[in-house]
Amino acid sequence: MKPQKYIKKEASKEQRQERPVSSGASSLEFPVRLNRYLAHKGFSTRRGADELITKGLVKINGKVAVLGDKVEVSEKVIAKIEGSYRYLAYYKPRGVSTDTQTEGESIKSSLPALRGLFPLGRLDKDSEGLVILTNDGRLTDRVLSPDRVHEKEYLVKVDKKITDTFIRHLERGILIETYKTKPSKARRAGETLFRIVLTEGKKHQIRRMCAAEGYQVLELKRLRIMNIKLGDLKEGAYEEIATTDLAELKKNIGL
Repeated sequence: MKPQKYIKKEASKEQRQERPVSSGASSLEFPVRLNRYLAHKGFSTRRGADELITKGLVKINGKVAVLGDKVEVSEKVIAKIEGSYRYLAYYKPRGVSTDTQTEGESIKSSLPALRGLFPLGRLDKDSEGLVILTNDGRLTDRVLSPDRVHEKEYLVKVDKKITDTFIRHLERGILIETYKTKPSKARRAGETLFRIVLTEGKKHQIRRMCAAEGYQVLELKRLRIMNIKLGDLKEGAYEEIATTDLAELKKNIGL
């Protein structure tokens, strides 16, 4: 791996006091061990980073790094990197795929002006609603990992009248094939409408939960991902996520 100009050797004793980076820029405090820095940037796990360092594959300013080395990143560089990231709220219409590899209309083909951005997670082609678009790969694991517990809210229309028993089953968890879904929050929003808040994201989860209870989903709209809401956004439109909302999102995921 080629050295990056903004990485430097551990500071001198006089400079060694740790200086916290602003919470909006990073969750690291510098100087930081090289293995932790590489893991934070997504190059590998900490153990994997140790292996890379041991094999002599990591250099700092042209010199082979050794285990225990620390790095420090200029806050000016961090600010520049942060300034290149984009975060958009997009109202995905029904019929558009979040999978850029599939044939047919996808977010990539329908929004050519936003090349370089990727959807944070999936939303079924037959579903509509909120998708977060970004070029900040740091969000991926922090938001999508099954080990994380983050809320996503949906509005669902089904093919027949909703019963109290159905709502209770949604909240307690429903067995779909061999997996029982985690408890959720659900409430009736109309005779055939309900809202549900999930903290997991199995493939076609809501549709499969409803099918297990004898219901067919006619319409499904995602209204919220954590604190980011669809709001009054029009179908097919997108907008930059507000600074305050973005700061709250990053804080909640430890970024």
